[in-house]
Formats: sequence, C-alpha cells, structure tokens
Amino acid sequence: MTDFTQDDLPAATRQTDVMDPARARALQATLGRDVTVETGSPLPPFFHQIYFWQAEPPANLGRDGHPAKGIGLIPDLGLPRRMWAGGQLEFHSPLRAGIEATKHSQIAKITRKQGRSGPLAFVTLQHDILQNDTLTTREYQDIVYREDPAPNAPVPLPPMAARDEDSCQEVHFDSTLLFRYSALTFNGHRIHYDEAYAREVEGYNGMVSHGPLLAQLLMLYAETQQGPLKRFQFRATAPLMHHEAATLCWQDCGQDGGQLWVRGADGRQHMSASAT
Repeated sequence: MTDFTQDDLPAATRQTDVMDPARARALQATLGRDVTVETGSPLPPFFHQIYFWQAEPPANLGRDGHPAKGIGLIPDLGLPRRMWAGGQLEFHSPLRAGIEATKHSQIAKITRKQGRSGPLAFVTLQHDILQNDTLTTREYQDIVYREDPAPNAPVPLPPMAARDEDSCQEVHFDSTLLFRYSALTFNGHRIHYDEAYAREVEGYNGMVSHGPLLAQLLMLYAETQQGPLKRFQFRATAPLMHHEAATLCWQDCGQDGGQLWVRGADGRQHMSASAT
C-alpha cells in the first residue's frame, strides 16, 4: 500500500445544493416520523446526509457500487472493503430547508493499523456545511478500509450492550427501509440492497443496515430526551442485518447530556454514542 503525505492528498472540495424540503419530507416518511418540513423549517440533525450527492457515471463505480477507489476526495488505499466507522458532529446553527447551502470537504487524516483480520486504513473527512455564509454544521466522518474476508475466517466477537438504560425504543429494519435510505442518500454500496453480494463477497449474514441510519435514529431519539443537540459522537461496533430488530437506548448523564447505544435482540452492541 502506498503511504500518503499531506502534500499528496487531494485538495478540498466544494459542493452547493438547495436543501429541498420534499427530500427532507421523504426522509421523515421513510423513518416513520411526522412529515413536517416546509421551506424555511430547521432541518432535523444529520439530514444534510441526503444532500450534496456525489453522482458518478457507471464507468466510475467500483465493484461495491461506490465511486471507484481513487475517484473523488479519497485516494486509493489498496484495500477493497469500505465501512463507515463513526463520526462526530458539531451543530452551530440550524440548517434550513429550501435555501442553498455549501459543503466544504477535506481529508483531516489518514492512519494505518494492523488489525486481527489484516491491514486497516482509517480516513477522517471534515465536512463544513454553510448557509448564508454561516457555519451550521461541522462533521468529522470516519471511514475504515479493509481486506476481503478470508474463506472460513472466524467472525469477530461483537461487544455486548449494557442493559442499564433510562429509556429505550425498539426499531425494526427491512429491505424496503434500506433501499429508501440508500436512495435518499444516493449511497450505492451494494451491501445495503444486494443480499447475494453482501453474503458472498463481503461476508455478511444478510444486507447491512447503514451505520449513518443507526446514527440518525439515535440523534432523533436523543433530541426527544434532551432537546436540540450541540454535539453528537458515534462509533459503529458491530453490523446489524436488515432482518434484525434493535433497541435504541438512552442513559441520562445530567448536564453532560446522555450516552446512547444500539442493542440487538441477542444483546450485541451495534453502535455507541454520546450527545450534548
């Protein structure tokens, strides 16, 4: 694998998009929430994920449906599998529907590690979302790249989730939800809609529920517990399949906000998070 210095990395990118209220209403409906967004409405946290699409022609796509390695902001790191590992967000002011916004993206860092399953590369992207020349949201997005699973390789044991939450909410996933969320975020990754590919190529036990979808549900749940968010940090800890139910868990930390996690029906922890 090639090592990259800061001078080797692509320049920052800039995209503009109008925060279409219809698209936000479609996401609200997809998530089973009341459809409330109108022009001028503040968008719920993390809804910027359904804007600023990176639309590439078929010739520029890799085997997984994402833009091919080396196209766009992230260089080719020599590892075929990609996964959204986590992130953190700062909410500075409301992002409003119906108004043009600008997204500035750059690579914050690239690090390499040797994991139990082989070499790993971690990429952190920084995204700044501005509207009317005012910073609304700063997001750090953590992506991990890894090798294909070896045949008959043991599946890593996931962490077990706590059961001392103060409140919880059960959520369900199916292929329709994953398809609609993929469409709204323009996420072509085949692990979310192509079950044969997910099982036979990337070694999953079904189609994978999106990490950002779990984070989105946790953010909305956190808002119901503590009000508008200032900061949110999350980390994916185990994949959740499309046929599995899960529980969103909240633990009140007083003035420090709250801790959250996603617990599977068998007790696995799929994501951990904190909110203030």
